[in-house]
Amino acid sequence: MYELVSSYPKAGDPAVRNQDSFLIGLIGAGIGPSLSPPLHEREADELGLRYLYRRWDLDVLGRPDIGELLDAARLAGYDGLNITHPGKQRVIKHLDELAPDAAALGAVNTVVLADGRAVGHNTDGSGFARSFARGLPGARLDHVVLLGAGGAGAAVAHALLSLGVGTLRVLDVDARRSDALAGALRTRFGADRAEAGDADAAARALAAADGFVHATPTGMAAHPGLPVPVEALRPELWVADVVYRPLNTELVTAARARGCRVLDGGGMAVFQAADAFELFTGVAPDAERMLRHFAELVDKGGAHG
Repeated sequence: MYELVSSYPKAGDPAVRNQDSFLIGLIGAGIGPSLSPPLHEREADELGLRYLYRRWDLDVLGRPDIGELLDAARLAGYDGLNITHPGKQRVIKHLDELAPDAAALGAVNTVVLADGRAVGHNTDGSGFARSFARGLPGARLDHVVLLGAGGAGAAVAHALLSLGVGTLRVLDVDARRSDALAGALRTRFGADRAEAGDADAAARALAAADGFVHATPTGMAAHPGLPVPVEALRPELWVADVVYRPLNTELVTAARARGCRVLDGGGMAVFQAADAFELFTGVAPDAERMLRHFAELVDKGGAHG
């Protein structure tokens, strides 16, 4: 069982890693098209590091227990693992320590394996925060609506309040999930910082909002469509989409056409990868270079995460 650590080795500290070769894995279901391996490996090449990134696809492996895979990774000498759906919560009980953000979110997307210990981190929130600061500088943050209270939504919600959002209205089709996330946000950030609502209220909520963040599967290749009526996208509203498969979702396209400032999901995907890379290696990557490489990969084969 993990223990929560308030202080843990920071990325960039020479004590974290003293090596120039790394073995990294990605655990998740249906990850065959993932761009994470070439994205990580290309940046390592640029930095003069030997870096091998392997996919562990649960669908291919017959859905083994994630604890068994973590044990196998330890035995094989892996230096770290990225975790995606459906393992971000399941992996927690198999870890030795949790970094504060991962504990607050109740989800892990990065596991650092070093000195016989497995430490869980979450770079989804920091990835969104970095993307937001880069892509929507100066955006009004008094009232923001978040649609989707799942894993990605939770990471984004904590990031938004950390960025200074005054009041965040969390909406989800599952009222228990939006209530739970809003409650966790109030506990961490203050009683007046978050409120919950039903997804059906999204259009009405947007009428008085400064910004809209979308964190549901709607817009993915397998789930086409708009999460809100196009009429709700006022030109004064900024819009951020977490979906990046494809980058130009129907929401992104419609919001641009309506005159909104828009942030697609590519930046979050790259910055969370950059933060994970630094945790794995102790070396700060060039995030702007990673963004350019991500764009090249998308042009070649589509944006698959």
